[in-house]
Amino acid sequence: MTFSEENYLKSIYHLTAALETEVSTNAIAEIMETKASSVTDMLKKLAEKDLVNYKKYQGVSLTENGKLAAKMIVRKHRLWEVFLVEKLNFSWDEVHDIAEQLEHIKSEQLINRLDDFLGNPTEDPHGDPIPDANGRIIKIEKHLLSELSDNQNGVCVGVKDTSSEFLKYLDKQGIALGSKIEFVSKESFDLSVKIKVDERELSISNKIASNLFVKLV
Repeated sequence: MTFSEENYLKSIYHLTAALETEVSTNAIAEIMETKASSVTDMLKKLAEKDLVNYKKYQGVSLTENGKLAAKMIVRKHRLWEVFLVEKLNFSWDEVHDIAEQLEHIKSEQLINRLDDFLGNPTEDPHGDPIPDANGRIIKIEKHLLSELSDNQNGVCVGVKDTSSEFLKYLDKQGIALGSKIEFVSKESFDLSVKIKVDERELSISNKIASNLFVKLV
């Protein structure tokens, strides 16, 4: 596959995972920042390779071959992010764009050795699951912080928004993967949330709380 074909597969994979349904060409065009006509041309190519199910004016979905191919791209991306953070001391807000380039490396042997070298991690630096060499994913039960009730306790296990700006904000607030978070209360007026992070009390907006995943403890 070309780099462009891989990027389309990955985007469709993320869209179908988020929406849990078939996706439209317009949704793909938006995430790929291109014209719908260009998306249609690419979908025809991917359909010829048995990577997507595509019919004009209907939703698009990945075939089994397409799902596995997309998972392998995601696997490479997330393993490289782990490597960049753990071995090269990049911060979690710096690694996405670099991993976007590294994910197109073709060598399966290299990626499997990288996986072993890193100790076969199951999550990337943002808490997203890493598919194994067979495409299997270990999922954990997690909740958005905004969905918790008063006095519930959790551990930060991931972020919904992986933008550099959001991650830098979390760094300023001392919130990271593994942080212990106690949900103190929610303000009915603007849905802002009062929390305790490792015994420090903070007030955060509903937007922030809606982009943090926690595992209840």
